[in-house]
Amino acid sequence: MEYKHRIEVSEKATSFPSPVTTEYGIQVVFGTAPVNLAEDPYAAANRPIRAGSFEDAKTALGYSDNWDKYTLCMSMYACFQVFQVNPVIFINVLDPTVHVKELEAADYPVEGHQTVIETEGILMDQVKITAQTDAAKVGTAQIGTAKVASEAAELKEGTDYVMDFDEYGHLVVTLLSGGSAYEVDSISLSAKVIAPELVTEADIIGAYDAETGKESGLEVLRQVYPRLGCIPSILLAPGWTEKPNIGAALQEKCVNINGSFKAVCLLDLDTELAGKYTDCGEAKEKMGYDGEHAIVLWPKVIKDGRIFCYSAVYGAMMSYNTSENQDVPYLYPSNKDLNVDGTVLADGSEILLDQVQAGNVNGEGVVTAICDMTWKSFGNNTACFPENTDPKDRWIGCRRMFDFAGNYFVRENSGRLDGNMNRRLVDDIINSFNIWGNSLVANGMCAGLYAEYREEDNTQEDILSGHIKVRIFMAPYTPAEYINATMEFDVTALQNAMVQEE
Repeated sequence: MEYKHRIEVSEKATSFPSPVTTEYGIQVVFGTAPVNLAEDPYAAANRPIRAGSFEDAKTALGYSDNWDKYTLCMSMYACFQVFQVNPVIFINVLDPTVHVKELEAADYPVEGHQTVIETEGILMDQVKITAQTDAAKVGTAQIGTAKVASEAAELKEGTDYVMDFDEYGHLVVTLLSGGSAYEVDSISLSAKVIAPELVTEADIIGAYDAETGKESGLEVLRQVYPRLGCIPSILLAPGWTEKPNIGAALQEKCVNINGSFKAVCLLDLDTELAGKYTDCGEAKEKMGYDGEHAIVLWPKVIKDGRIFCYSAVYGAMMSYNTSENQDVPYLYPSNKDLNVDGTVLADGSEILLDQVQAGNVNGEGVVTAICDMTWKSFGNNTACFPENTDPKDRWIGCRRMFDFAGNYFVRENSGRLDGNMNRRLVDDIINSFNIWGNSLVANGMCAGLYAEYREEDNTQEDILSGHIKVRIFMAPYTPAEYINATMEFDVTALQNAMVQEE
């Protein structure tokens, strides 16, 4: 055993804040990912993938800083680096069997028994490498005074070379000392590469294939709960909802998820249509974004020099704040820190709104951001405002609380489905829900929440058909969106101050 008589310093890996977890603020993000970098590229398309950390996401889907091509990576960064929240459900639509193109054979120089192919998206299992090895040269034949060289030999992975990706997603080929091509100065390589530019709006919207029974795009949302046991709460597709067709399809997906659940969706306004704050109302109308379950966002945000679609950061912020408040979405996601450095258009042009300008944007049913010491979200209205002023629909907090209570009721009573329909079952449903509702009221999360069973609602036909009907009454808090103070000159106080004391 070593005898220690000295001063010693050791280091440990950097500790980051523990991520918060959520059950009722789970994001489902649709888009494209660099699946060639994933552990299994062919298992990453059109299926819901639950990620609890940045490493989980990278392993299952790959990661690239090229967010224009790989839009899911924007949300990966926002959720796991900017806000530290989990889990997040990712649905990638880039299919490596469909969205691919050929990388034609070309010669690459070898230095230090290694070469780097500076092309993104190479599928390792589709790589073919040949080289003029010593073994190939033995086959050279002498015909008169001319030499006829044999064809280059195809190299074998694991025997002649190994492959890996560097931090930029480029393929690194390393020649093995025991292989036949260790001393060559060039190799010829061909492959297939994923092509995110081939992904279309139709791929994101998706479909159900009646012949194969397979789902794609937004249709995969149906699989989230039965496959992963997660209730979708926030739906988004950063980089894609600036296209009206996709935004319209996403709005439709917010209700009747698995026949029971509801969610909100985040839609980005096209900053080419809305280049200034006064354009937001007209752009929102042109894009058809008017649903009560939709939250429209403008403009983009920037952090550490990276431009994000606002929806990617806003979704992470909503999920984080839900988790931080006992996993109940009763607090409005307005006037909350975004952890960003500014707001911009797509070309990087700065947008700087004050409260008056931001209020005008909010009046069009659009959420924006302002700087009040730090950059914060700003806006409480869903997309249905100003046409729809029903408080349960127009206020983001009310809409989310209605969805939350409904989703909770479905999940908590799923075990009671198919039980004997008697008064005990009814009492269990009502009493358990009211105990929970009372706890939310006691904690200041809403003004009222309770359920009732009314005999007049449950006819003999209902009972014989096995149907139970209950009523839920709910009163979420509306936001304190406007605070006014009237100031007046107090002449009496001034006069009193001037009176000589006795």
